[in-house]
Amino acid sequence: MKFKLYIFLLLFSTMIFAQQKPVETSIDTTKNKIGAEFKLTLKTVVNSKSKVEFPKLKNIGPLEVIQSYPVDTVKKDDTYELIKKYGLTQFDSGRYTIPSVKILIDKKPFYSDSIKVEVANVKVDTLQQKMYDIKDISTVDEGIGNWWIYVLIALVIIGIGVFVYWYVKKRQLKKIEEEVYKTPIEKATSLLNNLEQKELVQKGEIKEYYSELTDIARNYIEEAIHIPAMESTTSELISAIRDASTKKKMTLTPETVENLERVLRQADLVKFAKSKPLEFEIKEDKNKIQKVILTLDNAIPTEVPEDIENQLLNEAQRQKQIQAQLKKQRNARIGYAVGAIILLLFATTTFFVVTKGFNYVKDNIIGHPSKELLEGEWVKSAYGSPAVIIETPKVLKRMDAQKVLPKEAMALIKEMQLFTYGSMIDNFFVTVSTSKFKQPTDIDLSKTLEGNLKIIEAQGGQNIILKQEDFQTNEGIQGVKGYGTMTVLNPATKTSTKAYYELLLFKQDQGLQQILILHEEGDTYANEITTRILNSVELQRANN
Repeated sequence: MKFKLYIFLLLFSTMIFAQQKPVETSIDTTKNKIGAEFKLTLKTVVNSKSKVEFPKLKNIGPLEVIQSYPVDTVKKDDTYELIKKYGLTQFDSGRYTIPSVKILIDKKPFYSDSIKVEVANVKVDTLQQKMYDIKDISTVDEGIGNWWIYVLIALVIIGIGVFVYWYVKKRQLKKIEEEVYKTPIEKATSLLNNLEQKELVQKGEIKEYYSELTDIARNYIEEAIHIPAMESTTSELISAIRDASTKKKMTLTPETVENLERVLRQADLVKFAKSKPLEFEIKEDKNKIQKVILTLDNAIPTEVPEDIENQLLNEAQRQKQIQAQLKKQRNARIGYAVGAIILLLFATTTFFVVTKGFNYVKDNIIGHPSKELLEGEWVKSAYGSPAVIIETPKVLKRMDAQKVLPKEAMALIKEMQLFTYGSMIDNFFVTVSTSKFKQPTDIDLSKTLEGNLKIIEAQGGQNIILKQEDFQTNEGIQGVKGYGTMTVLNPATKTSTKAYYELLLFKQDQGLQQILILHEEGDTYANEITTRILNSVELQRANN
């Protein structure tokens, strides 16, 4: 009796645990067509404090996850039912097993059940369904891309260079205007008029006004009387003018010198003691300076005039000096503008190198031939017979096989078709060939692989390293893949390049199908091209 009770309790507990299985697994259908969606459902019941983590998957076993649906939550009393669905698909027919998926509940792993599914081919009835001609290839509008960013940056840099040229030219023209006056009095008079046009007093810039006013007077004294007025203090300048008046026999009244000294000392107070003269005082000081300059100019003894021939010669020399100065300043403007552009280009390039990396700058700004191939418009074509169908960045061109293979090899071949893009010394090289033998031949793909490498060696390949493995197309055709590195010698430049190669070989009905891809080792873009080409390989069966 007790034994029966134990059995009952064991069965009862097993039933309870079976009912409390943490994760329930289901699928909407176990049979589907190629490319159709399987909906895998994972369901778990937890309390309100539990934390459940469903995995983020791109593939579940051999099936691709095309849709990861949001988690549905259903509240039942004190528990929550969480439902997670995955949309799966497969593009090859066959029977597959969806493996267990790990779900974390409160950081503890639980696994779903594995499920077997079947993917069937889509039947095409060519008798009842109408057939249509293949449409022409249509180009895809790829949009504007990111090129406009680089154009905008270039325009901004050029614009800054133009602004620098214009700004420097403006400053130089102003300087030239100050330097091409015939006499110091003309220069001083013109600068005084320009000072009034600036309206510094009206703008409240009194310090700047007095600074320019006294500089005009000091410059005139320095150029006309040859006194170092710009470097002298007010006391030193007044003393030097009195001495010059005696030596040069200038007729100056004490009032003229006193007026000059009064304005200079007023300017010193404005510049260094922050004095603020009244408006009428400022006007009087300007008039005093103007009168002092005119008085000094009249007081300077008149030199004996040169004859007309010397005057013309001096004027010609002056104009020549002006033209030389203009040319020098134009070259300086160009230098400043070019320097600014180079500096900005360097700063921009440095920014992109730091933020994006050197390879990004080199490949996107300078350019990279393999990158252009990868991002260009690809072509899918069939080559030879039985056809090798592959997708390549460029169309392969038919070549004369007799120019490539030795005569001994061509003597055994009934028919051979060869198609290539590029050459072994280019940045990317692809070749496809199909051949049929004259006599029944037991084709050993491994030996054929070694023979092909000898042909490559004769064409400039050196230090060839070979690795070999089996290869199978998506349709299940078996072949051999040889891959590795070699050194390619350029006969023109006598230089060598380290290259990576992949060579596919297939045999069908006394025939051979070959695909060779070769590119510079370490070229990441070429690696992506190679992978895409190999994934696209399709072979026409010989009996078709």
